[in-house]
Amino acid sequence: MLRVVVVLLLVAIVGSLLSGLFYLYRDRGEGERMARVLTWRIGLSITLFVLLLLGFRFGLIPGYTQ
Repeated sequence: MLRVVVVLLLVAIVGSLLSGLFYLYRDRGEGERMARVLTWRIGLSITLFVLLLLGFRFGLIPGYTQ
């Protein structure tokens, strides 16, 4: 279940990044749509990072052992 959520978040992050690139070319960097989309990307990235930390903390993601 956690793997599916992580993959979906990664796809959403890449989609947001590509959307920001599209708005950069279309609006020539002057519109606020690009800033809004990239803000969403930052929020999604932080959410993914916290989710991975919590998954590791609660044992849903196994740690590296030698």
